[in-house]
Amino acid sequence: MRALSDVISESIEGLRRTMVSKDDQEKTTYTQKVDFAQLRSELQTLEKNDHTLLKSDQERITSDLEKLKQRLKEEIAKTQANVRLDLNLEKGRIREENSVHELKIRETDTKIDTEIANIRTQLETVKFQLLQWFAAFIAGVGSLLLAFMRFLQ
Repeated sequence: MRALSDVISESIEGLRRTMVSKDDQEKTTYTQKVDFAQLRSELQTLEKNDHTLLKSDQERITSDLEKLKQRLKEEIAKTQANVRLDLNLEKGRIREENSVHELKIRETDTKIDTEIANIRTQLETVKFQLLQWFAAFIAGVGSLLLAFMRFLQ
């Protein structure tokens, strides 16, 4: 029996050594609650800081985006103005070129009309000269005929 009593005593002593007292358990529980409260507080602070940083980053990005939109609008307006200016300049250049071509066409028409008038004048002159020669020829032939008829009579 003594051996059984020794075994039980040793077992109880072993359990006491491995078991925690109620005071130690309460101290540990309190320490853990305090640690969790501090951890919760730190996490909330970090979350607030992260939220603030995210919000400021979002505002900065939004501001940058608005600036880029405005700059893009200005660039588009500038490009459109340049295109309009180029188109107007091109229209003016084409009108000027058209005027030059039209002037050359008029000059050519005038030269053609002048040449036609000169050819008509020359034709009339040749016609008049032919008529004169023909009249002289007829007069010459008529005189020869009259002379031949007189000679035959």
